[in-house]
Amino acid sequence: MTTNYCLLSSRNCLKETDKVIHSVEYFAPSCQMKRKRMEQAERSVLVSCNSRTTEKKFLKYLSRHGDIKKHFFYESYGIYAVVEFANRESITSLLERAAIPHNSPNQQFGQQCQPQTTPPINELIQRLSKEESIDQQIISLTEAYQLTEENSRLRFLVCSLLKDIAAAYFPECTIRPFGSSVNGFGKLGCDLDMFLDLDGISGRNLKMPKSGLSLEYQMKRANSERAVTQSILSVIGECVEQFGAGCVGVQKILNARCPLVRFAHQPSGFQCDLTANNRVAMKSTELLYLYGELDQRVRCLVFTVRCWARAHGITSSIPGAWITNFSLTVMVLFFLQKRSPPIIPTLDQLRDLAGPADKSVIEGNDCTFVSDFSKIPLHSNTETLEELLHGFFEFYSTFAFSRMSINIRKGKEQNKPEVAPLHIQNPFETSLNVSKNVNATQLDRFVALCQESAWLFQQIETNTPRGLGGNDTSTPWGLASILLPLNVAGVKSRKKKRHEPASERIKSLLESLKNKNHQKKS
Repeated sequence: MTTNYCLLSSRNCLKETDKVIHSVEYFAPSCQMKRKRMEQAERSVLVSCNSRTTEKKFLKYLSRHGDIKKHFFYESYGIYAVVEFANRESITSLLERAAIPHNSPNQQFGQQCQPQTTPPINELIQRLSKEESIDQQIISLTEAYQLTEENSRLRFLVCSLLKDIAAAYFPECTIRPFGSSVNGFGKLGCDLDMFLDLDGISGRNLKMPKSGLSLEYQMKRANSERAVTQSILSVIGECVEQFGAGCVGVQKILNARCPLVRFAHQPSGFQCDLTANNRVAMKSTELLYLYGELDQRVRCLVFTVRCWARAHGITSSIPGAWITNFSLTVMVLFFLQKRSPPIIPTLDQLRDLAGPADKSVIEGNDCTFVSDFSKIPLHSNTETLEELLHGFFEFYSTFAFSRMSINIRKGKEQNKPEVAPLHIQNPFETSLNVSKNVNATQLDRFVALCQESAWLFQQIETNTPRGLGGNDTSTPWGLASILLPLNVAGVKSRKKKRHEPASERIKSLLESLKNKNHQKKS
């Protein structure tokens, strides 16, 4: 019997039941990681597996083409496998004879798949309730939410697919992931932001001689760089829609401040955004990666605050007046800069430590900061994760949002330059407010939730963790308790109606949970 195989690339199409996708992993914030990812990806393929193919037969067939170094399975509109060979030649051999034999219809593909999304909030609360300390709860949450190596590999695979399509028009182009996919703060299931880089094309940055003969490419002229970006993305968007295997729901959003092509990539399950002129965002990615590497508490606190915010509807996947994850991340960084002693340096301090090779000015914006971690002096702040999380809620419970702006470049509050409920200065494009979309109602909800969470932390600081002494582990405590619903929806009338603080309602909820558990035991 013959089946259908389709290479998810614009270069080839084969015939056979499982789809093979050639992969080239490309960008990572550090040069060492970049080389590692590139080497891995050049030896890797992504295979859509027939449900009747057993893992044993699957690996036995692929092993004919060379030694397999690593493989894993995941689920997204079917079962997929990522396979890394020991040598690149194995990829060529596989694609020349891509035909996996079928087994009997009664056999099922029983390999356990790697999770590609975060656990449901109720499952997370149960998991956290079993930990022995709040610090361990925060670490456990981070481990459950952060990107796995397997998920990271998938993101580079999608970049490879897009590069294959774009290379039909720009043979030497590169497509790089940026944002949460590579800055160290991405959670499982987050969107994949990609950047079409044309600077590597031969002759693009070549300086013309002052005299004598020279050659240059003949190109069409355009009115502006923005017009060129829009044209490039329009063409690539059309190609993705027509020829991008597994790419659905393609939207060309060309009149946005930063033009982009948006689509869903079904084989990976990612929502994707492709831009072509967003270099400041690339520098922001590198800056966040640097901050996350300076102190492990940075990432843990960001993941925890983001999870808390999503659990209470402060952030949303739907565009609107909500606070964004990027704004929350900057707020956490600012808070850590304000500790005594500071946990991380300000952006201006990182700029002052930069060497000549670090200098970067993009469209008139100073994006310079040191890239050598060894040059960055750190203070000996010994605060625990529990103390920092409580401190975050206390800090923003009383922050003067009506008058002051958040600024991680200076590391201190500044008078608002514009009328907006929440003002967070863009670290590089300093004239922009990254939280301009946030309205007063959403900011009030954020402050109210900070107040209630800070109050709850005060109540639980002396509580014995439920996992100790043989106590019941099903009752939420510590971090788990502040992920429970906090009823502060009626913020608009908070000043007029103060009959029952939300803290009292939460206290009653916790008491009722204890009583129920006691009754079950009885």
